[in-house]
Amino acid sequence: MLLDTLYRAIRPVLFQMDPETAHERTFGGLGVARVLAESAGLRPDPILARDVGPLRFSGPVGLAAGLDKNGVAVRTWDALGFGAIELGTVTGHAQPGNERPRLFRLVEERAIINRMGFNNLGADALAGELRALRAAGHWPAHAPVGANLGKSKVVPNEDAVADYLVSLAALRGLADYFVVNVSSPNTPGLRALQEKEPLERLLGAVVPAAAGTPVFLKLAPDLEDDALIEAVGVAIEAGCAGILATNTTLSRPGTTGRLSQAGGLSGAPLAPLAHAKIGVVVRAAAGRVPVVGIGGVSTADDVLALLRLGCAATQLYTAFIYGGPALVSGIHAELATRARAAGGLDALIATA
Repeated sequence: MLLDTLYRAIRPVLFQMDPETAHERTFGGLGVARVLAESAGLRPDPILARDVGPLRFSGPVGLAAGLDKNGVAVRTWDALGFGAIELGTVTGHAQPGNERPRLFRLVEERAIINRMGFNNLGADALAGELRALRAAGHWPAHAPVGANLGKSKVVPNEDAVADYLVSLAALRGLADYFVVNVSSPNTPGLRALQEKEPLERLLGAVVPAAAGTPVFLKLAPDLEDDALIEAVGVAIEAGCAGILATNTTLSRPGTTGRLSQAGGLSGAPLAPLAHAKIGVVVRAAAGRVPVVGIGGVSTADDVLALLRLGCAATQLYTAFIYGGPALVSGIHAELATRARAAGGLDALIATA
């Protein structure tokens, strides 16, 4: 495929750059990627469509939050064949995030450490992008578009509810779903909002304010099992449509050799920890709400492992950096071939 060939040619150049600079340069070329992807027809085979609560994912691999914080490449993610597209994390206040350098590759392990700190242009700017997309008739017909909401760094935890509601008010009626992110390790105090009482207050305000738009909760892999189970119960009681598990980890599984580098680890080394914690979340949800599995997904077998664990769908981000723009369509194509041979995706999932 031309798209894959081009990426393999430019990846060595990108990987010689500072990771954040490479990210910015890559975004400059996404328009070309979209044109090539549209001509190649990379959207998922209909056999892969998945119901995730009230949403219909066109395939089981969605885009995780963090790659497109400001919603500038929605059409590209759709053309590249993502089953769902999650934007953000976005905050009520525009903010620059933490000081650079704040993004680090671990190439041999296909991993990333980041301490970005929710750098974004703010909820109003994201709302403007989504409003323009809808007005131009370019809203994806194949993948729901979500907005991942976080807390502004300048807002103390006691005012967090009001801050999340600022973002929600700006984006209500524009996004197909919302994610309440209380699990990033890079905003001081944020993970304290995963505790029962603050989480009850937050979700008790956000879910009704969403006015029928589905709200999901995203949890961290560093929570103890009892805390995960408690958070799932709070989310279900509040009326959340589902759970996303997991975010990045402050632990350092694998052989990263980067223990001194602060931030959240994502990518292949996260997979064993993520799978263990996702299993806890799936059992706690007990079929009452869907779980979207995140952490170390990079192949069709990784996706199947999470679907067989009980997840309704998956998301990835780090693997896209290493695998390039043809990664997701390739995963979906392999899954579609195997699903047709098995008699459908559910039959494939049931075949251990």
